[in-house]
Amino acid sequence: MSLNAPQQKTISQDERTVIALNRAAELKERISDYLEEKETIKTGFDLENIILENKKRILNIFNATWKDWQNWRWQLSNRIHDVATLSKIFCINKETSLNIKKVGLKYRWSISPYYASLFYERNTTDPIWKQAVPSIDELVETGQSDPMAEEYTSPAPCITRRYPDRLIINITNQCAMYCRHCQRRRNIGEVDRHKPNSAIRKALQYIRENREIRDVLITGGDALLLSDSYLDWLLTELDRIKHVEIKRIGTRTPVTMPQRITRELCSILKKHPPLYINTQFNHPREITRDAALACEMLVNAGVVLGNQAVLLKGINNTPSIMKKLNHELLKIRVRPYYIFHAKQVKGTGHFITSVDDGIKIMEKLRGYTSGLAVPSYIINTPNGYGKTPVLPQYILDRDEECISLRTWEHRVIKYPNGPHRDA
Repeated sequence: MSLNAPQQKTISQDERTVIALNRAAELKERISDYLEEKETIKTGFDLENIILENKKRILNIFNATWKDWQNWRWQLSNRIHDVATLSKIFCINKETSLNIKKVGLKYRWSISPYYASLFYERNTTDPIWKQAVPSIDELVETGQSDPMAEEYTSPAPCITRRYPDRLIINITNQCAMYCRHCQRRRNIGEVDRHKPNSAIRKALQYIRENREIRDVLITGGDALLLSDSYLDWLLTELDRIKHVEIKRIGTRTPVTMPQRITRELCSILKKHPPLYINTQFNHPREITRDAALACEMLVNAGVVLGNQAVLLKGINNTPSIMKKLNHELLKIRVRPYYIFHAKQVKGTGHFITSVDDGIKIMEKLRGYTSGLAVPSYIINTPNGYGKTPVLPQYILDRDEECISLRTWEHRVIKYPNGPHRDA
């Protein structure tokens, strides 16, 4: 018996129960493929023993202690950025070594010891390795250096403005790790530099003079690589601007260097509500015990956490991986916010998927899992024209009286386009 059953008054309670049980069985069957596949998708929690062994080996090579490992400044100053060091930690064949060196002549690379400890397969098929270690594919010259035209959307020093009521302060080029899919690799250079205080003061003055700005995102680079005292100063200055309602911080440190999330940092962040932090977990393997602890500390400090995953070929461009990622994020109190289609940045073409991949993922999220686990799939329009949501087609037809809706199960139903009118 289908859900299009006769009026309930003509059906017994037993018959209604049968309908409900049949529907429950049908719904369970719809995710049977995922229930089977998800067991093969490992998280950082699943691979704790391997991560621990990697960690011991790295500490031994650096002649460092467990206490050093927990110090974010030690992590930062001991980033791996040469083939010789990487080869001491992991076996790398000659061809891979030569390729890394070639790419390194053109594009900077650097990996925190923590993130290196997450390597599992230790080769170019590992989704963690692929995000961190240079690939010869980066030398294929496709895309643009600045597809978002940030140079043309900067009305003041350090400012990027694409929307009516919000803007970005780009405050540093420094990151805990230089991800191979980075959208701002043109800004990385060879030396870590925070923006000069004089430039930041001009950015703040621009915000003061434009009262429509209610939302400010501090990013870079990675905003949490500023010192605690400087972050405190900057957030205080924003708090003093009455028309700024919320502050946001863009950071990948909970993923690439969770040691940065200290009690001292959290005590500062707690002083500046409302504060939102968006991070970037791209694969369930990045969700480890250390990352979960960092997120817990931030949440307990009153920070609202969101995740902006990037859709990356060979890393997360399947419905099952993305669903598992979103489920694991919710377990550590991080709300899946966006899935970004990878930008057409020079040197990153090997990561770019089809838009169809993204739509397929969204098809297998909406309805198949809770709405909390369904982020928006976004294409950043070239030349700085902002984010455009991309959705499967759910409205098939419409007129003044009625629309045709396609449900997540591909059922087509008619729905009133306004108040229901009796015949």
